[in-house]
Amino acid sequence: MTRQTGSENVARSHGFRWKQPTPLPLHYPRTTNTFPRRKERLISSIHLHPRETSDIFINTLPRKFTRYKLVTASTIFNHRSRPSKMDPLLLPSKEKYTNEFVFFLNGKKVQLAQVEPETTLLQYVRSTKLTGTKLGCGEGGCGACTVMVSHMEPETATIHHRAVNACLAPLCSVAGMAVTTIEGLGNLDDIHPVQERIAKANGSQCGFCTPGIVMALYAHLREHPTSTPLQIEEAFDGNLCRCTGYRPILDAARSFASITEEDKRGDRSIMDTQGGCGGCNGGEGCCMTNNKSKDMAVSASCQFKYEPLDLKLEPIFPPFLMKHPALPLCLKGSRVTWYRPLTIQGVHELRRLHPGAKIVVGNTEIGIEVKFRGIIYPVLITPTHVPELNKIESTSTGVSIGAAVTLTRLRTFFEEQTKTRPAHEAQLCEVMLAQLKLFAGNQIRNVGCLGGNIATASPISDINPVLLAMSAVLTVGSDQGERKINMRDFFIKYRVVDLQPHEVIHSVFVPWPRQNEHVAAFKQSRRRDDDISIVCCCFRLLLQPQDNNKWLVDEAEFAYGGMAVKSVLTPKTSAFLKGKVWDQAMLEGAYKTLAEDLPLPPGAPGGMIEYRRSLTTSFFFKFFLGVTDALSPTVDSSLVSARDKSAATPFQRGPSRGEQHYQINKGDEPVHEPIIHQAALKQVTGEAQYTDDIPDPRNGLHGAFVVASKAHAKIIKVDPTKALAARGVVAFFGPSDIPGCNTVGPILDDEELFASKVVPCMHYPLGMIVADSQQNAVEAARLVEVEYEELKPILTIDQAIAADSYIPFHHIIKRGDPEEGFKASDHVIEGEMRVGGQEHFYLETNGTFVMEGEHNELIIYASTQNPTKTQMLVAKILGLPANHITVKLRRMGGGFGGKETRSIYVSAAAALASYRLRQPVRLILDRDVDMATSGTRHPFLGRYKVGFTKEGKIMALDLSLYADAGHSFDLSGGVMDRALFHSENAYFIPHINVSGRLCKTNLPTNTAFRGFGGPQGMIICETWMQRVAEFLGKPEAQVRELNFYKDGDETHYHQLINDCRLPRVWGELMQTSTYQTRRDAVTQFNQTNRWRKRGLAIIPTKFGMSFTIKAMNQAGALVHVYTDGTVLVTHGGTEMGQGLHTKVIQIAARELGVPVSSVCISETSTDKVANTTPTAASVSSDTNGMAVLDACQQINQRLKPLRDANPNLSFKDLVTRAHMERVNLSANGFYATPDVGYLYQDSGVGIGRPFNYFNYGAAVAEVEVDTLTGDHHILRADILMDVGDSLNPTIDIGQVEGAFVQGVGWCTLEELVVFPNGYLFTRGPSTYKIPGFGDVPLDMRVSLLSDAPNPRAIHSSKGVGEPPLFLSASVFFALRDAIKAARQDEKAGSKAEWFDMYSPATCERIRLACEDSFTAQFKLEK
Repeated sequence: MTRQTGSENVARSHGFRWKQPTPLPLHYPRTTNTFPRRKERLISSIHLHPRETSDIFINTLPRKFTRYKLVTASTIFNHRSRPSKMDPLLLPSKEKYTNEFVFFLNGKKVQLAQVEPETTLLQYVRSTKLTGTKLGCGEGGCGACTVMVSHMEPETATIHHRAVNACLAPLCSVAGMAVTTIEGLGNLDDIHPVQERIAKANGSQCGFCTPGIVMALYAHLREHPTSTPLQIEEAFDGNLCRCTGYRPILDAARSFASITEEDKRGDRSIMDTQGGCGGCNGGEGCCMTNNKSKDMAVSASCQFKYEPLDLKLEPIFPPFLMKHPALPLCLKGSRVTWYRPLTIQGVHELRRLHPGAKIVVGNTEIGIEVKFRGIIYPVLITPTHVPELNKIESTSTGVSIGAAVTLTRLRTFFEEQTKTRPAHEAQLCEVMLAQLKLFAGNQIRNVGCLGGNIATASPISDINPVLLAMSAVLTVGSDQGERKINMRDFFIKYRVVDLQPHEVIHSVFVPWPRQNEHVAAFKQSRRRDDDISIVCCCFRLLLQPQDNNKWLVDEAEFAYGGMAVKSVLTPKTSAFLKGKVWDQAMLEGAYKTLAEDLPLPPGAPGGMIEYRRSLTTSFFFKFFLGVTDALSPTVDSSLVSARDKSAATPFQRGPSRGEQHYQINKGDEPVHEPIIHQAALKQVTGEAQYTDDIPDPRNGLHGAFVVASKAHAKIIKVDPTKALAARGVVAFFGPSDIPGCNTVGPILDDEELFASKVVPCMHYPLGMIVADSQQNAVEAARLVEVEYEELKPILTIDQAIAADSYIPFHHIIKRGDPEEGFKASDHVIEGEMRVGGQEHFYLETNGTFVMEGEHNELIIYASTQNPTKTQMLVAKILGLPANHITVKLRRMGGGFGGKETRSIYVSAAAALASYRLRQPVRLILDRDVDMATSGTRHPFLGRYKVGFTKEGKIMALDLSLYADAGHSFDLSGGVMDRALFHSENAYFIPHINVSGRLCKTNLPTNTAFRGFGGPQGMIICETWMQRVAEFLGKPEAQVRELNFYKDGDETHYHQLINDCRLPRVWGELMQTSTYQTRRDAVTQFNQTNRWRKRGLAIIPTKFGMSFTIKAMNQAGALVHVYTDGTVLVTHGGTEMGQGLHTKVIQIAARELGVPVSSVCISETSTDKVANTTPTAASVSSDTNGMAVLDACQQINQRLKPLRDANPNLSFKDLVTRAHMERVNLSANGFYATPDVGYLYQDSGVGIGRPFNYFNYGAAVAEVEVDTLTGDHHILRADILMDVGDSLNPTIDIGQVEGAFVQGVGWCTLEELVVFPNGYLFTRGPSTYKIPGFGDVPLDMRVSLLSDAPNPRAIHSSKGVGEPPLFLSASVFFALRDAIKAARQDEKAGSKAEWFDMYSPATCERIRLACEDSFTAQFKLEK
């Protein structure tokens, strides 16, 4: 624990870092005067979390029992203050309640006269113009809103620092605490080391998640200043990043770890950060110190030496709060009253007076209900300061845990107990620690409490099965006394428990395991970190020794979550096991009784029937192996074979490591140099501005969509009457309010802004409510009444094919004669491959802010990749000329293609409201609305027929591709075209016929996503290529290499291949990854392990670079040179984290001969550069860079006479003289990519050249799979990418890593779930899982191909954003390789037959593909 004490300089109480060298004492003086010891004033720990909130206060409560009339006042968020219908009673009594609300924000005292209990900490913080803290999801799942909350425990004088989700934390919950946001940590003038290291490690790309990540790390370091590298990595389990791939963040974070000399000697990843490249540790001749050579190979992980955070320089806890006693609080708002009693009697009295009141500690459950279900709880009671509910007491018989004890405190307690308890008792500690480690994320554990987890009675709780199996006993109480309840009797049915309305949980007592008692718990979820269980369980077993190495079961208690509507025991299994000998016969019998105890009929809620049932017995088998191993050598050794033992040992993930290798070409500085992202320092300090950070004007309004609740229906009536009467509502806009065209589209006009007659999919916008706050708008939108006549929806590709439901589009590419090719083949196979969609999950949701100008002019600030298309469609919808609409943006918090077209409709709706009301309107989509309306990567179905020789040479391919386009065309034609172009990936096929159809379904229209159809086409290709290799029994790498393109070949669309670098990439990677050696090692591992299997795969890629539509391959730029020598650049591209602005600055600086610090790019705007193309296709650096180069060259040409005449003038003096000579110092640049564009023909032989050049790459992935659960780890990934002469190697490395990890999500974790009625279930981080910090490869090595200039792009570079994503398929095929080994084991070593495995390879698909007796027991009839 971090302890800070002493009487420091009063100036430090304001939260500023103290820069004097005087060391701080470690402990505050524990005097009665400083720290009152009265029990009612104890602060036990930090507890937070409610959801939406406002702000109002009441006067100090009278002692007598009275009703208190609320005096209304204006609130922080423009809510109309109205008395609550309930008007809760304020207590008389022993606790004198006050409305004194004080806390510290970034070192400054905040005392509010009015606090609305519905207001979240995030809402308040952002209302004070501290906009660095972001709203990413609103449910505590992404960490973008992370702040540090500090509090003191008076009895111990200990200051605790916790990372907290501000989006869930009620403002009320931080009374008496100190809140630190990203702005309080540091700024551009005084940057903090945590911020600085993350920026310099290139750990920030789009930057939207960065403040939350910085604060999560900082809070961890303040609480645990001597952390190990692994502990630091685990501190990020509540944060998500969609851009970076996490490696650079982890590199920076690990530099704060405390390590020993032994650690340095034994861990190469540690050596890599000591100033060397990893190979020589910074010694003589190291690539990091030897700058003499022209080309310098660099390992980017060599950034920082290990240097823990110096706490002497950190702000202290405010002395005012140390002396400020906790008081009973009553904060009364317009609809909700918040009570904070200090005694258990106060809690009981409140519960008696308000039986329906909710007990709130972390607000992690109630906050979700309030935000997403619109529930209002009139009375909230928080027991965070009640000593009796915050105690943990250890006795000789067990542990008593107060109901309000946070999960973080509980985890710390069990960590300490593990060190001192006897081995059999320590089992409880280990089991609780194992479950708590995987329980939610760090921020949730910091505020969530054990009692809340028990009381919510979730059927998938991670902890409740442990308490059930351990026969824990609850103590519940009221003002009438206490009673004890055994946990087995507490859960009655779904979300119903044995707790009376006036009762509260006081504590839970968990007994220590006894001698000869064995306890273990297991959990399986879609993602290991911060995810709910699919199935979890706990086993407790008491054995008695017998003669002849036998053990009898004396007692057995098994509990499961995820198998019923509540956590359940297994009575039949317990009865069966009692008295049984611990042996194989007992094991087989238990499998049968477990199946009876845990029935799960087809169609049961949650789905995954076979998988969940197989987990029940697989977990027990693991337990059996673990117990048997623990009993050794007192048990028959034949019970468990050596090959089985690994199944009992959980995978222990160590700290990850990374290597990055690239080449810097000298002579073109600053081009080709590894300069950090242009906005990195702004992003790590929270000073980078995004759309929702633009300040609200006084008359600003907020919008919220009214969305359809049916997937396909006729609209009979839309009635906004109730909504218009709701608080704060200004207007409702529907189809009839649109002055121009309601039907528009990015390519075809086949979408309505607001549905007028027919709903094409669920959650389609029917209109928009405009109100004085976002909360009021969202609440009112729910009140709009809609009548429908339902129609039958089409929700899948198969249903569309069966119904002949297609969008008019059918493209074909053909070469040779496939039928002749099949005849010439030795073998022909047929099959299909299905590829799932993928949610973009940009951290910044779609949003826009529209302001009116003069006479029908509008300025739109939008988070969009496509400003010009936004301008044109808004003008069309409003019936205005395009020159009246200006679209601007500084940056996006991620895009990935999802903001190329779908963002337009958000801007259009806000523009309509602003235009009609003549007021500014902001429309920021909540995460769930964004995910439900904006579409995804296209799901694909590929049906193939492949002919090949006995050597493995591909002769012919006939391929039919079907994409789920959703309800409209959008960009689906282009997506399908790229899938067709990449349907052969990197292989020459002499005879080929590929066709593509777009299926029309009643789902949100699917859209662009990084790769734009290419990854789908390529993974289908690699599937049949894998099948060819397995059919022939040949090494997959050999068959792939045999079919590679080579120089002089033509693609199936007749583009000549030249300068083909794939053979070189492949050869280098095979060597540097030691592929063959590792292949042998994988084989050896699989031979010695039955239930853990490893897999290895190497996959190539060839990615075409350009828009395939000729007109889109152009760009413009505007460059101004000012007389002080500084340069302002504007171009048509948009910054979304990919480093486009940084590269453009480098290009301009080199051409003009100025330092990069003299070049600025402020924003993208349609009134500066007109008629721009979207920032997409990974060619924005190519095109916009060339346009900027053109503009700079024009200026240089004008300056040339003056420069020649005055060669010694500085640039500043030169441009000053040029200005005096009336030389134009502004230029408009333009570039059009030559010789590109492709037109499809009905014959299948198109016209033109679709691509300017190709990117080549390859990746090797090695995985380890737990075949009993489907869980897997990526042990290592080696990536080699051809990006030409990189414009900026560290940015390009970051793009490769980020694309790879995003691709890992696409082909393993990220599964879209749509219910039969068309409802998208996966609509937030709680249900949709992108890779987290713990999912990155343990060892990730990325290299950029050296000496590989590209003559067809600027400064010999290549684009990089999209091509690396497909290399993640190496993980998919490595998983398949591991599954194949498992299936071969099951069939006694015989050759396994081909099995279909569709993408994504989720834990369910992996487990069920590893067919064995456990899956066979529960196999359903298809």
